[in-house]
Amino acid sequence: MSSSWWPTAIAAADETLYERAGFGRVSGLGVRPALLVIDVQYRTVGHERVPIADAMTEFPTATGDRGWTAVERIARLLTAARAAGIPVFHPHVAPKTKLTAGGYAGKTPTLASTGAGAYDFVAEAAPHDGEVLIAKDHPSAFFATGLLTHLVQRGVDTVLLAGATTSGCVRASAVDAFSAGFRVGVVGDAVFDRLDVVHEVALFDLASKYADLLTTEAAGAYLGGLA
Repeated sequence: MSSSWWPTAIAAADETLYERAGFGRVSGLGVRPALLVIDVQYRTVGHERVPIADAMTEFPTATGDRGWTAVERIARLLTAARAAGIPVFHPHVAPKTKLTAGGYAGKTPTLASTGAGAYDFVAEAAPHDGEVLIAKDHPSAFFATGLLTHLVQRGVDTVLLAGATTSGCVRASAVDAFSAGFRVGVVGDAVFDRLDVVHEVALFDLASKYADLLTTEAAGAYLGGLA
């Protein structure tokens, strides 16, 4: 298990089965990390910190207070990353139209958010000058974007992930980062989803196969210890 913080939705007997299969080992993080803050836009949380059902009246994709709780931690994580001088990237949902490639229109047409400020970055986690914006049309921050080239050019060996949603764009980005040969850390209390059980199962699966799971506090200590 990657940290003292761990999803509680997975039964102990089921965890044992994964451990017997050899899953869930900690691979460790490298010395040249980058932070990816994924989809922290108002369409993802809503403009007001309210329960998810209320937030969805503004944007169907909003997570409300579930997301806002994570935003507080993402803000702390950004402060630590900026103090450490590591590269920070903001993969974000690009506005979708009828001409946007992919199957979203048939599967989840609500992803084409409308409304004032839907695609704006949440102020508490907004990019600073010098941080790279990665517009994306698909779940993974790597798919059909220039992210991989940026990471290679900067000599990055580790990708830290925060943002939304745990089971969607965070998971897709983590799997692609792992597949590209990076060490992957998912900051479990700085990612969020619409349902607790979906969030926890996604974290468990990521930590079992593709990433180390750590808290915002542990991530801050890791960043603070970089030479």
